[in-house]
Amino acid sequence: MQRRAPARGAADVSCTLSRRPDFADLSPLKQELEQLLRDSLAKLAGTVLPTPPAADAVVIERTREAQHGDFATNVALRLAKSARRSPRELAEAIVAALPASPLLGRAEVAGAGFINFHLTAAAYARELASLHAQAGAYGESRLGRGERVLVEFVSANPTGPLHVGHGRQAAYGATLANILAAVGFRI
Repeated sequence: MQRRAPARGAADVSCTLSRRPDFADLSPLKQELEQLLRDSLAKLAGTVLPTPPAADAVVIERTREAQHGDFATNVALRLAKSARRSPRELAEAIVAALPASPLLGRAEVAGAGFINFHLTAAAYARELASLHAQAGAYGESRLGRGERVLVEFVSANPTGPLHVGHGRQAAYGATLANILAAVGFRI
């Protein structure tokens, strides 16, 4: 397979990952919510669910609208067929089996079987304290785990005139390289 050259002025970010990216380390709060959800599903294994679901079945994402809570999951929709229940019925069972947590204000079933999670003020306070304690390192990740990545931008033509786009590309490339370095890639 032949790679196409990037368009003039476009970035070429080349990276060969030897494994599937693991985004789990990006948010400890999200990890804790996913663990609560896994605990709930483990309680239901053998009764409501035939077997405990695979680890990758438990996915929690940020919601787009505040009225839908802070995080949401569609795990009931994904597992309903194997549980031989409606997604909404399974979602209600999952919410009922959730362990108590100082992070979780409430969990509610929405629509056909989505589960919305609303965080407590203590969860926000803990995250703000973490942000303050980590200062400039907050949000950094070791996603790249030291793998090399090449960030290459089309350079200015030495025989042609320079224009503002060349400066923009230099700033864009430097920013992209900084972001990749912050998540653990070697540039």
